Amino acid sequence: MSQEKSTLKGYLPPTLPLAKALETKAVLKKAISANIALARLNGATALIPNQTVLINSLVLQEAKDSSEIENIITTHDDLYRSTIDQTNMTKSVKEVRYYGEALRKGFELVTQNKLLLIKDIINIQSILEKNDAGIRKQGGTSLKNDQTGEIIFTPPQLESDIRNALTNLEQYINDAELDDVDPLIKMAVIHHQFETIHPFYDGNGRTGRIINILYLVLNELLDLPTLYLSRYITTHKADYYRLLQSVRTDNDWEEWILFMLDGIEKTANQTISLVHQVDGLIRQTAIEIQEFSSKLYSKDLLEALFIHPYTKIEFIEQRLNVSRQTASKYLKQLEAQGILKSTKFGNSKYFINYRFYELLSTPPL
Repeated sequence: MSQEKSTLKGYLPPTLPLAKALETKAVLKKAISANIALARLNGATALIPNQTVLINSLVLQEAKDSSEIENIITTHDDLYRSTIDQTNMTKSVKEVRYYGEALRKGFELVTQNKLLLIKDIINIQSILEKNDAGIRKQGGTSLKNDQTGEIIFTPPQLESDIRNALTNLEQYINDAELDDVDPLIKMAVIHHQFETIHPFYDGNGRTGRIINILYLVLNELLDLPTLYLSRYITTHKADYYRLLQSVRTDNDWEEWILFMLDGIEKTANQTISLVHQVDGLIRQTAIEIQEFSSKLYSKDLLEALFIHPYTKIEFIEQRLNVSRQTASKYLKQLEAQGILKSTKFGNSKYFINYRFYELLSTPPL
């Protein structure tokens, strides 16, 4: 093939499964520790009786971190406030919330169908981007250095090549017999392959990061979508992009896989710590409310305080099916006790579970 034709077609990813042996001694050793951490995380999630608390908290944080990689920046205040009040949302907040919506839809599809298909991935991307552009049909897409404008990588350009690569990836994701390597190693391969195919005009990075968690759920390594690598990728962004490219140029799969396995292990351990802290705070808050007033305490009220860090009278009114006057009384009592802090934004008054807010907003060590 001539250089000109090769450039026109872009880089064509290898067919999966790879001919290269992936389970080196270093990779196998790292895969063991990553699997142990993941299993511990899956067990830790059972600590939180109301799974909505955990899913809401982690999905929102992941949505923020994943969007930040694409330079979609929002504040925790704006984001958490939007969970109970969708008026006056910024463009960035909307895009972060679209990510959460897409992730939840993907989890629903994988849980119901026990498959992750191309059509599901297209659905996820369309929710992210709020358009139906679908798979790229025209050439001209390339990835450039943000500072210099230099072209770093040219993904497949022809629609036929993109679709063929996606079909192969779909088979690799759903047919365990195609490759008997450890599922976490496969996840690293799948993520690299998807980002290399780069099938959409926009949203490839965020879609690829959603695929990571869905693959873990699909393979029953997690019961709930509770492990998210975006913060790890943000922290090690330069290495992430360097290693993506070194696989394409030098076939260096080992370092890439080790990087992803390290991300799984570290993120799982950080999330376990967060789950224990949230569980401890829920228990502590229950004791504080009961000591203040046994009449005020109820399981429903306690859970309502941890659905989102921000709440308001209307939310408690609807959640507990009480009058506005009663909801207002509850929140004022909780504020007087020091469990909540009130703040005003525009014409609205919010009550913040500030200790919960700080847990979710503080970067892990």
